[in-house]
Amino acid sequence: MKKFYGTDTYVQSVGVKNDLEIDGFSIAVCAEMDVELSRHRSRSFDEMEQWGDDLSSFDLVIALSPASQRRALELTRFFHLEVEYWPILDPTGLGETRDAKLVQFRAARDQIASRLVERFGPPKEAEDLS
Repeated sequence: MKKFYGTDTYVQSVGVKNDLEIDGFSIAVCAEMDVELSRHRSRSFDEMEQWGDDLSSFDLVIALSPASQRRALELTRFFHLEVEYWPILDPTGLGETRDAKLVQFRAARDQIASRLVERFGPPKEAEDLS
């Protein structure tokens, strides 16, 4: 999101549970498009609240799994949030070889990128982001 549209919009990456470490294959395929994830850590919805993020200040939650969609919909009981579910392929555990795994992770990355463009329009030009 930040790569395509800059930092004018506040974006947080949240999971149903925190895995602390980002999958190495995710890091590798995102690096191919100049997105740095190696220092990124995922947080859970509960951690966001504990660390001071006001969930009521968010307008939209994009869920990429059925579990995250369920958790986000639970939050709508307390907060006015729009929830969209984007059924993205979960590449975890797919592919036997390193190359086959990378193919699966690239497919998931590309699905997310396509959905971003469908939802928010074409990415801003690089010079517009600085």
